[in-house]
Amino acid sequence: MGTLHVQEWGVRTGSPVVCLHGVTGHGGRFAALAGRLPSHRVVGVTYRGHGESEWEPPWSIAQHVDDLLATCEELGIERAAWIGHSFGGRLVAEVAAVAPGRVERAVLLDPALHVDPAVALARAELTREDVSFSGPDEAIDARLADGSLFTTPRAILEDEARAHLVRSDDGRWRWRWFPPAVITAWSEMARPAPPWPTCPTLVVLGARSWIPVDVPELDNVRVVTVPGGHSVLWDDFDATADAIASFL
Repeated sequence: MGTLHVQEWGVRTGSPVVCLHGVTGHGGRFAALAGRLPSHRVVGVTYRGHGESEWEPPWSIAQHVDDLLATCEELGIERAAWIGHSFGGRLVAEVAAVAPGRVERAVLLDPALHVDPAVALARAELTREDVSFSGPDEAIDARLADGSLFTTPRAILEDEARAHLVRSDDGRWRWRWFPPAVITAWSEMARPAPPWPTCPTLVVLGARSWIPVDVPELDNVRVVTVPGGHSVLWDDFDATADAIASFL
């Protein structure tokens, strides 16, 4: 595989589902969801500047879209259902706008289609800080205490730490993403939103999410709201996974 790191689950000959994570995340976050889609070929993709993918720039939305389409070509995936959380939801909409024939269905999980520039600035400023931890437990405690998660079990973050937290040369532990790439993503999310996909589209919203999403009344768009926050696959995994499995 080329620039992007990919993980696959399910049936190789099944209907493909391409899964896109949020900023600072990684494709492995969709492993549990793949367990709810046993007849599908589920592909979790990690972007530039994140995880085990290439960290070199550019980190623009246009480059992410090019990377994603090229990766699907390498995998032999011509048309698929696409699932995206947060920034990944924006990228699904961007792919659907550039190459609508490649997106059979779209699932947008609390999508960050547009972030207010002032909010994006504040998030970018936080990303400039060198956030590190003495160990995985401290990293997990900090994530649970930051106010964005409501009912996420600690076990989910323990899995996340095993997959996405690394010890640096200075002995401190850091989440595996490159700050300049993340700052660029916040800048990109402050740009005007892409059009809504024209294919059948499921939108899952967190009732207590910090990202407002104005969903238009379109015949092809179905909306499901779950009780928790922005991280719908963590706070409300069962309800979100059930909605996705039914939709697909």
